[in-house]
Amino acid sequence: MHGTAVNNRPTSLFLSALTFLFLFPAALIAQATHWVQIEAHATLRTAEDFAARYEAEIGGVAGFRLSGGWYALAVGPFDTPEQAESTRQQLLSRRVIRSDAYVTDAGIYGQQFWPAGGMAQIAPVTVSPDPQAEPEPVQEPVAEAAPEPVIEEIPEETVAEARANESRLTRDERAEIQIALQWFGHYTQAIDAAFGPGTRNAIGEWQAAQGFDATGFLTTRQRNALLRGYDAALARFDFDPWRDDRAGIEVTLPRGLVAFDRFESPFVHFGAVDDSGMRLLLISQEGSQSTLFGLYDIMQTLEVIPLEGERERRNNSFMITGQSATARAHVSAQLQGGAIKGYALLWEPRADEDAGRVLETLDASFRAIAGVLEGDAGASASSVSRRDLLAGLEVRRPVRSRSGFFVDAVGTVVTTAEAVDGCGRVTIDEAYTADLRLVDTANGIAVLAPRDPLVPLAFAQFAAHEPRVNSDIRVSGFSYQDTLIRPILTFGRLSDMQGLNGEAALRRLSIRVQAGDSGGPVFDGNGAVMGMLLPRVEQEDRVLPDDVNFAVDSATIMAALDEAGRRGTLSRENSSMPAEILTRVSADLTVLVSCWN
Repeated sequence: MHGTAVNNRPTSLFLSALTFLFLFPAALIAQATHWVQIEAHATLRTAEDFAARYEAEIGGVAGFRLSGGWYALAVGPFDTPEQAESTRQQLLSRRVIRSDAYVTDAGIYGQQFWPAGGMAQIAPVTVSPDPQAEPEPVQEPVAEAAPEPVIEEIPEETVAEARANESRLTRDERAEIQIALQWFGHYTQAIDAAFGPGTRNAIGEWQAAQGFDATGFLTTRQRNALLRGYDAALARFDFDPWRDDRAGIEVTLPRGLVAFDRFESPFVHFGAVDDSGMRLLLISQEGSQSTLFGLYDIMQTLEVIPLEGERERRNNSFMITGQSATARAHVSAQLQGGAIKGYALLWEPRADEDAGRVLETLDASFRAIAGVLEGDAGASASSVSRRDLLAGLEVRRPVRSRSGFFVDAVGTVVTTAEAVDGCGRVTIDEAYTADLRLVDTANGIAVLAPRDPLVPLAFAQFAAHEPRVNSDIRVSGFSYQDTLIRPILTFGRLSDMQGLNGEAALRRLSIRVQAGDSGGPVFDGNGAVMGMLLPRVEQEDRVLPDDVNFAVDSATIMAALDEAGRRGTLSRENSSMPAEILTRVSADLTVLVSCWN
């Protein structure tokens, strides 16, 4: 069963504030729109069962259909949310309702199903005038041994009898049969309570799976077995609506599999219950499209998200799936109204079947409401650390990270050969898997092609003319490897048009760089790419000054692109590029190249 069972011990009724509603007129009902929602259930039968228990316990219970196909139990109505909250607190203090009961308005409710045919009768209650006073101890009656239940044997029916009994089912009862058949994977069409060929085939499949004759018509005994099995399955999941105004999320959660752990922006963490093998992260983050894109990139660096799987990023949403021999993940997020809301379901392979059920429920019930967790995950500022963005989750780290840059409109990347040496997997911006098109070890150049075409915001325009010696140059790169999420510019000058030993393809630079900068583009004063920064090569008998570094020239890079079946573009810019424009352009075309084992 779902929800929290109400015990049968006698107790006082706690709705004294509602005594004036004992025989509530219909006209007044229309004006009072606030309710205390106690709980919700997936099936009408279970909801009616709990409604009867609550009615006997506290009175004033009404049942309504919800838009997602669930059935809500509520107490009310009230003229103001303050009145509703006061009653909620009274009921909580007596422990007769669930701790997650909340105040809501009538706008979420559909047709009333309890009490049948009319409004709830709100019973008077008594509340102690002194809330500080200790209640009188109640002498609990000694429980007598419950008699063994008497199970009434239902005689088996003929097909004609089953058909006749089926014709007397209500619409809700027929819909419940379709829902149960859908749960067990036999019915795949809409829940319409119409028993057409699809429903008949589904019934036949279920009957055959249970060892019955596949007639397509359920006997009373079979119908009870189907619904009991469905109730038992639901009881293990314990699906229950959850709402949190802090996160701004409403969703139905499998309380039998996950339990609330903590808030840690941008996530609400739910850990595994017992040995369910499942975890859940609800995502709540203020931001813009750039924030969404940043979060998309960073989510893929988490250890809990396997590397293999589908990735899809759109203008206002993203989806990530991951699977490995030991882990599974599904992430879904959407940007709407300046807030990013979504979820990440994480599970072990043994919970694959459960995860499928949970994902269907999450997708169908997830709703963003007002409210958002404070935090800066996904922020696109270079001063923000990747490890700081997703506190509380272990970030997957590559063997090494170097810089690279886009060279065409389909996302081809040039980087240093050292960046990809001995890698089991290479990624661009830690999100896109790339394949090696060419490795030119002699010149230290590697050409990468993303497995799925990318559309970069900008790509390199190679210098058509050699820059002057002692002219200003700038290197764009991830100086601190994967620590920062944006590249930074380092300023220097061109010292010589060849290497120390006269190498024609090298350009000597006077600039102080970090290991992560290697593979990054070297810009001249016009914003054209004049070369690619090479890694420092230290020798045992010779140590170069820190500001002596080398780049391979643009002509050699373009020759490597030709060999790889790609083509570079020459710059036609002859005027100097302002620093603020170069900063933006360099950030758009410079990428993080990561090596993974």
